[in-house]
Amino acid sequence: MDGSPPEPPEDEPSEVVNARAIDLVLRVGELLLASGESTERVNEAMLGLGVAYELPRCEVQVTFTSLLVSAHPGGCALPVTGTRAIRRRTPAYWRLTKLHELVQDASIGMLELEDAHTRLAEIKRGRGPYPPWLLVVSFGLISASASLLVGGGPLVAITAFVATMLGDRAAAALARRGIAEFFQLLVASSFGATAAVLVVAMGNPAQGSTLVTGSILALLPGRPLVASIQDGITGDLVSAGARVLEVFFIIAAIVAGLGVVVYIAVKLDVKVVPHLPSAPALFEPVPVLAAAAVSLAFAVSLVVPKNVLVAAAAGGALIWIMYTLLLNWNVTPVLASAISAITIGVLASMLARRRNAPMLPYIVPAIAPLLPGTLLYRGMVELNTGNPQVGVLSLIGALSVALALAAGVNLGGELVRAFQRVGLSASGRWARPAARRTRGY
Repeated sequence: MDGSPPEPPEDEPSEVVNARAIDLVLRVGELLLASGESTERVNEAMLGLGVAYELPRCEVQVTFTSLLVSAHPGGCALPVTGTRAIRRRTPAYWRLTKLHELVQDASIGMLELEDAHTRLAEIKRGRGPYPPWLLVVSFGLISASASLLVGGGPLVAITAFVATMLGDRAAAALARRGIAEFFQLLVASSFGATAAVLVVAMGNPAQGSTLVTGSILALLPGRPLVASIQDGITGDLVSAGARVLEVFFIIAAIVAGLGVVVYIAVKLDVKVVPHLPSAPALFEPVPVLAAAAVSLAFAVSLVVPKNVLVAAAAGGALIWIMYTLLLNWNVTPVLASAISAITIGVLASMLARRRNAPMLPYIVPAIAPLLPGTLLYRGMVELNTGNPQVGVLSLIGALSVALALAAGVNLGGELVRAFQRVGLSASGRWARPAARRTRGY
């Protein structure tokens, strides 16, 4: 009646969104994904932090190259969203362990927000448990041990070590000049193939196969292969597709490096004959110790915590023993690889859960002795010596073994998860999206 406009109704009180909490969630997720963790684990860790620091109606989206966190205060307030791109991925499994400890402490209320930021900064700036020179030497030790594993002698092991070190240093020089990683891997694999061709030219074709097997084993994508299968199984199809493409380009680069060298050798009339070293009829001390050494060196190259080294070496020896026993029982190589990987997946998952640690540091090094380096070399030789159909079958066989290993270790983890008593972080096993029945639709 007095002509004054009515006052607008007040909005419902909204919750406060802490920007520091969103920043912490993003930074932890970024470091986890860059250090090699699977998409599902990163998603669970980020959701756990969001719940711990009371982000209202927190939503998390994780892909292979980006992260997004959104919190809605409620009422008429706008949602607060943060995003971050993953531009560099450097496998460092010691960081995974430290980050999982951070998330666990925050989830049970033992870590204030500012203390979590301080601890995260220490993890990010921290150094690994091994000196840089040992990380470089570990690649050569992988090759030398793998050469002994498939029947090579001490001279072959030394040659594989030198070729791998030269290839790695050449790839590092290309990286400093900004050359894409595809061509770095191509050059690195060509060094091992060149050494093998020289050995073949000197009249030792069998030793050439063992040499190149060891040389390229350090380059094979065991880590991204396991993560890609795990992402696909758990329903993160976008990340799974991206990781599969990463695996494809890594293998394509290795195959291209082998193919160029073999093609030149054939044109120079070098009698390159495909020779596939046979698995030992009985497991003997030297191959078993070599398998353990492969896994141990692989673990060092992935910068796992020191308390994982013994488990990694034991896993490598065990998977080789099981594989050779199954072959002696006339089981096909693909099925033998899968069964051995399932066993390792179960044991590694149980050990990781007992230690409240991530599973990848225990699983990835253990499968290294069975990565199909010899089949890749044989396929490229056959493609360039007039047997393209047989060569394609060899390459398909190599891919089948690799997929069997990745699927096997993930199945082992799923079996352990099926009988666990509690869930994981904020989602839990009952809230797992991949566990919902869709019947393929």
